[in-house]
Amino acid sequence: MQLPKDHAATSGRLLVFIESAEQAKESAGPGGKVTSVESSPFHLSGASVAARNVDYLVPGGTVDIDTDDIAFPNGFSALPAGEYDVQVLLDVNRDYNYHGRSAGDLFSDVANIHLDSGMNDGPTLTLNGTVPATDPWDFGSRVPKQMADSAKAAAIREDFQSKDMTDFFGRPIAIRGWVLLPPGYKEHLQEKYPTVYFTHGYGANLDTLTRYVAVVHDAMEKKEMPPMIWIFLDESSPTGTHEFADSVNNGPWGQALTTEFIPYFEGKYRTDGTPTSRFLNGHSSGGWATLWLQVRYPKVFGGSWPTSPDPSDFHDFTGVDLYAPHANVYHRADGSLYPLIRDKGKVLANLETFARFERVCGPYGGQLASFEWVFSPRGKDGRPEQMFNRDTGDVDPTVVAYWHEHYDIAHIVQENWPTLKPDLDGKIHLIVGTADTFYLDGAAHTLQAVFESLGANESFRFLPDKTHMDLYVDGADRWALLKTISWEMYAVARPGSKRPETKNGGAAAK
Repeated sequence: MQLPKDHAATSGRLLVFIESAEQAKESAGPGGKVTSVESSPFHLSGASVAARNVDYLVPGGTVDIDTDDIAFPNGFSALPAGEYDVQVLLDVNRDYNYHGRSAGDLFSDVANIHLDSGMNDGPTLTLNGTVPATDPWDFGSRVPKQMADSAKAAAIREDFQSKDMTDFFGRPIAIRGWVLLPPGYKEHLQEKYPTVYFTHGYGANLDTLTRYVAVVHDAMEKKEMPPMIWIFLDESSPTGTHEFADSVNNGPWGQALTTEFIPYFEGKYRTDGTPTSRFLNGHSSGGWATLWLQVRYPKVFGGSWPTSPDPSDFHDFTGVDLYAPHANVYHRADGSLYPLIRDKGKVLANLETFARFERVCGPYGGQLASFEWVFSPRGKDGRPEQMFNRDTGDVDPTVVAYWHEHYDIAHIVQENWPTLKPDLDGKIHLIVGTADTFYLDGAAHTLQAVFESLGANESFRFLPDKTHMDLYVDGADRWALLKTISWEMYAVARPGSKRPETKNGGAAAK
């Protein structure tokens, strides 16, 4: 791999992708022109990837890579003879695990090569391309331009510097988000509004939150959603998602949100300013975050609507009982692999494959590593201790014991219910599909069983055959569930309010 002479010196994680020319052409779609080569644990028959760190690459300099050293699924020497397409990416942001290719990363043209017996002497590829920055308000065909432009004009960017987070890291750290005010906010100066604190799932960030801003803005304008103030919070970080948990690794995000940001926010905007009008909503990792915040700070919020949340009971960590004797996240006792990703009954990837791919792509930002940055104790090297051995899959019971005491939501609720009940009972409204892509319906069932054993009034909805990806869809409306959730929130803040009838026959909020 070579850096052009006119490029500034740089560093990053070097990734080499290789795929059979036939497969690459098929993946390219109509026309068959291959412009990029990628690898993914979601597609096990796709490209292979090899990696190494590049600490300082000077203009005109070259770097060699041993494609058998750090590679997925195997070293390139194991590839059968044939025609291949190969491409190099320098992940200068070291966030490929989280974002994939992102603005500023360097890449080469795709080269076609012939392998006789593995990749012994590969080609020299020049990093002559740069991933461009994108406009976070350009949604292409997914959102009409007029709708996007209207939302952009209405959105307010908030960057609140947190003292708690700044003290923790020793440098300025901000809670960031987009504020969306309801229609009529500027005209009705005496009116106050309920507030929804929304956060995203794994892989998203402040820029990708704009699509939610556009959807909610349009729905409120059309009266498909009630008038509320929404704050779309960024929970991404260099380590993945911090999930607004108070963590020894990521810092006191939950504390900063509840004791600093919310008082600031309510002093600036005309919110109701009462717990019964503060609501939480998020999907996937954002679902776990909003479930956690409701349990951890039950006096602050009036209800949480987590959808498809990450595991809330570590007896079912995407199918694995972390508390079982000699627990292993790769293999069951009979040696069979634990699946991790499915689609309509078909297994797309197992946990071992996912973990091995993540390790090749880098130490930061991966989903499994992200869990450890949130849940694990800090190790002697300053990094979080690993919950499981990446080579064998064996679970570390000491680390799991820490997870259990600090972040197992089912355990925390069960142990502290007498204290939590007055402020938590009836506030959780969890929704997940029975065919969740990441098997997250399992932990939701075990959490539900805990609440039922306590005689709690929490609401759990398991939507038949819905996956992680289509949970919100109803017919032609891709955001139907979000609209339903918003009216359920509004009915709590404004008792007696009814959801108006729509063209689709919308029902009154419960």
